[in-house]
Amino acid sequence: MYRTEDPRATHLRRFSKQLGEQAGEPQWFQLSQRIESVVTGDKKLYPNVDFYSASAFYSMGIPIDLYTPIFAVSRISGWTAHVLEQYANNRLIRPRTEYIGPPYPQQVLPIDQR
Repeated sequence: MYRTEDPRATHLRRFSKQLGEQAGEPQWFQLSQRIESVVTGDKKLYPNVDFYSASAFYSMGIPIDLYTPIFAVSRISGWTAHVLEQYANNRLIRPRTEYIGPPYPQQVLPIDQR
């Protein structure tokens, strides 16, 4: 979560706008821009680089089913680096957080009772 704008999002926003205009479908960029405006204004949350990728991908004619695989492929080198770091140091690296959910063990209802 960004408290200020992700600098990469600035560039992808411009690129998404250009792609939408070139494809003759600027409404997808405009929709993304409106969503960003509402969320930034109401929640003070700023988009990361991935936010404008959907409108950019759509304008390029990339099938929607490929958005998630493209996202994952672009992250694999980083994920792999984290795993290699953890193996090299023989320890699992976890974010610093405090669990505030229900106490363990949690009761799970059988599926037929849900």
